[in-house]
Amino acid sequence: MGASQTGPSQEGAGHISHPAKVIGVTIAAAVGGLLFGFDTAVINGAVDAIGGEFDLSAGVLGFTVAITLLGCAIGAWFAGQLADRLGRKSVMVTAAILFALNSVGSAWAFSVWDLMFWRLIGGLAIGTASVIAPGYIAEVAPAKWRGALGSIQQLAITLGIFAALLSDAFLANTAGSAFNELWWGMAAWRWMLLVGVFPAIVYGILALTIPESPQYLVRKNRDEEAARVLRDITGVENTDRKITEIRDSFEHEERATYADLRGSMLGLKPILWVGMAIAALQQLVGINAIFYYSTTLWQSVGFSESDSFTTSVITSVVNVLMTIVAIAFVDRVGRRKLLMIGSVGMFIGLLAATVSFFQADDSSGEILLPQPWGAIALIGANLFVVFFAATWGPVMWVTLGEIFPNKIRSLALGLSTMVNWVFNFIVTLSFPWVSENFGLWIMYAIFTIFAVVSFWFVKTKLPELSGRELEADRDNL
Repeated sequence: MGASQTGPSQEGAGHISHPAKVIGVTIAAAVGGLLFGFDTAVINGAVDAIGGEFDLSAGVLGFTVAITLLGCAIGAWFAGQLADRLGRKSVMVTAAILFALNSVGSAWAFSVWDLMFWRLIGGLAIGTASVIAPGYIAEVAPAKWRGALGSIQQLAITLGIFAALLSDAFLANTAGSAFNELWWGMAAWRWMLLVGVFPAIVYGILALTIPESPQYLVRKNRDEEAARVLRDITGVENTDRKITEIRDSFEHEERATYADLRGSMLGLKPILWVGMAIAALQQLVGINAIFYYSTTLWQSVGFSESDSFTTSVITSVVNVLMTIVAIAFVDRVGRRKLLMIGSVGMFIGLLAATVSFFQADDSSGEILLPQPWGAIALIGANLFVVFFAATWGPVMWVTLGEIFPNKIRSLALGLSTMVNWVFNFIVTLSFPWVSENFGLWIMYAIFTIFAVVSFWFVKTKLPELSGRELEADRDNL
């Protein structure tokens, strides 16, 4: 399924008179990714305290963590439709409001059901932001920079994860434990959830300052505004021609419907199946099992609570640094090659962790790893994070932002992102149960198998899209 590197208007964005503008707009939109990472990871440091506070079983605790992901799937499903109807900016502002409500409500939760409700609201915000940011960035970015600029979304996610884990560690260490009271009579774990209100406010303010997407403006026949964004932000010189191409790519329809997703492969367009599969595989390799449960995981293999927080923060730093590497190489190396390299590296790291956890002694009711297997497990887990962060983490979002035809992009991106969150939910919910009943090594063995599947899928099914304009044909890739 190779793809030609030619397409309309390849020269149209060749000169970027104000590169700082497109970078600034991209960063503002990607703050939604920072909240995405923060809200999904902040539960990491609070999870044990929440279990103790509300006396939860492993299954209920797992569902409390994972229910956010159901909200994410719902938010992702509707975000594309809302973005086409209301505009990208309006949907971003709505997501910011939901983020803030979730942070405040979760911090003052009086029961596990109340906490679940607010985490579901937070999930709606995260799912919405996860669709809007990559789609918006793809629409304003010049083709030759789209991979790097699209990867800023993942960098923001990793920074959000880092900020959440660092905040958790600071608050827990200040209080002495996540269980302990900190300020104003509130336990440290409640403060962990509350601090998310501050980046939510920043996101809302920034969303109000950025221009609307040119694709949305063309849909609404606001051609003068679209031309201004294309000229000042994207760097297009022949804006009339570009606007004509955008309008033609919509096939002269006001708005796509789900009927437009139908195709010849099991009732859907083949390119939609490719996008959904990439979205699912990014979760099935198990990245969020590490980020949602890393503090608990490292405590279970002998680390103190303080050391476990520190180890989780170190892992998140590795995640951030390697995402920067991805930004540097995604447009030069290409999407497919980076993803295949990532699959091989993830396989090696996951295999090391699997073998290590197979050696665990759990006869005392706690997982104990004899030396040197504890160190090997830690190295394997971080090696996995290195390769994921440099490849599958950012490149999946870049791919989803650019793989679909213009006419159905918002709907297809929303559907694929929903698939990503559904599999995130499945992995997150199953991880504590499978680990408790069958052993950690079984869970990591499953992740290892999916790393192999991810390599095969990219090699045989994914087209290369580096350098192609969004208006180029996507149906025959």
